[in-house]
Amino acid sequence: MSDTIVTFGEIMLRFKTPAFERFMQSPMFEATFGGGEGNVAVSLANYGLDARFVTVLPDNELGAACVGELRRHGVDTTSAVLKPGRMGLYFLETGANQRPSKVLYDRAGSAMAEARPGDIDWDKAFAGGRWFHISGITPALSASAAELSMESIKQAKAKGLTVSCDFNYRGKLWKYGKTAIEVMTELVKYVDVGIANEEDCQKSLGVEVPVDVTSGELDTEHYAALTAKMMEVFPNLSTMAITLRESRSADNNGWSACLRDAGGFRLSRKYEITDIVDRVGGGDSFAGGLIYGMLTYHDRQDALEFAVAASALKHTISGDLNRVTVAEVEKLKGGDASGRVQR
Repeated sequence: MSDTIVTFGEIMLRFKTPAFERFMQSPMFEATFGGGEGNVAVSLANYGLDARFVTVLPDNELGAACVGELRRHGVDTTSAVLKPGRMGLYFLETGANQRPSKVLYDRAGSAMAEARPGDIDWDKAFAGGRWFHISGITPALSASAAELSMESIKQAKAKGLTVSCDFNYRGKLWKYGKTAIEVMTELVKYVDVGIANEEDCQKSLGVEVPVDVTSGELDTEHYAALTAKMMEVFPNLSTMAITLRESRSADNNGWSACLRDAGGFRLSRKYEITDIVDRVGGGDSFAGGLIYGMLTYHDRQDALEFAVAASALKHTISGDLNRVTVAEVEKLKGGDASGRVQR
């Protein structure tokens, strides 16, 4: 039986300031690895599923260290391509209270950004695959990466895999002459399961309904309308999930999500997340949780609740990767949010 979940995208070296310090306040950075689709693969491997991450990495010590880190989490890296080039970097300054977090990218000309159609053996990458996950980040890197993204998704559909896409809009990356809407509206025609927030729908796909995201409170009726409109504009979508973040400060967020499929519109439980440790990777942890939930639970409400609980837990963990188990997510999903010491 085909059972591997394949993800494709760029993974970077992440440099984070210690604690809540500003850039260059300290002479040190904490170095780890992170990147949307790689984060999803690690989540799925942590949940006990077969996860394969496809990427292009520099053929040097950094690329080898990245492969080693992914393997340590149980991710299959046999379809990762090593070639001359550089590794993409990103720098993170963690916000606090009214000061927001900041991300600086240094990924132009990376091995992944220079990749092009034909660089990856998709027959090998999709062997034994049942699900393919990509995001809107990879097509934003370069014209050739966008062409490679389209190649990947067409190949996945041709081989009968379910395709999910997190529409992630990254305005700092779309610099090569095409807009996100031009590229993403074509790519999404091959997607079965869409994942987004309200900004992704608007800026990546040009789909919007009146939503006030500045008040700190969200009107879920607007999101019922937005999911319906997304599935109307893109009738190939069988499922559309939207994360709902009420950002009161850098440390205090309300977190929930909604989902629409043939069974109608569903809204999850809301978590009040205070004293956030690290929200980067929160959307990726939701995507990983949703994929796991849709493959595991018969009830889509259960799948949605698993994804939201998993991503709520990610806010308590430093780094891009969601280092949690199914049992931990199930415990929170079941209502145990006490945080009591386990002895």
